[in-house]
Amino acid sequence: MTERTRVIDEVRDLVGPAARAISRTRAQIVVGFAVVVTLLCAFALAGAAVDDAKINANQAVAEAEVLEGSTIFRTLVRFTLPNGDVAIPELGVSYPRGLTPGTTVPVEYDVTDALHVRVAGRTALTASAPLLAVIVVTWLIALPVARRMRRRS
Repeated sequence: MTERTRVIDEVRDLVGPAARAISRTRAQIVVGFAVVVTLLCAFALAGAAVDDAKINANQAVAEAEVLEGSTIFRTLVRFTLPNGDVAIPELGVSYPRGLTPGTTVPVEYDVTDALHVRVAGRTALTASAPLLAVIVVTWLIALPVARRMRRRS
């Protein structure tokens, strides 16, 4: 029994200071999490804007068929290039909300790289509303929680 108690005491002595440090900085951890979520959303918006700029620089339009096998993470489309080649971007189409397999949809793509394709008429602004909502909800939750944690400390 004393051997077991000794091991438990050693673990407590090892973990205790870290647990107390985390306990003192809980509010900062919550705010840090909110900052990370905000940065990830901002990077996603910036990436969408960069992709849109690439498409806008060398834009072409085509009719694309929405393919079966699409997932929540990507919507696959197939369209024909002016030279007769068929393009099926492996990352799918940008801004696919509302597309169903078997339908035809107009797409805009980068002539120099047909893998950069988006649904015609949709831009990074289309993706901004959900991401801005995530940022707002994150901060609406994080600030009161952090404030309450700080008061308890």
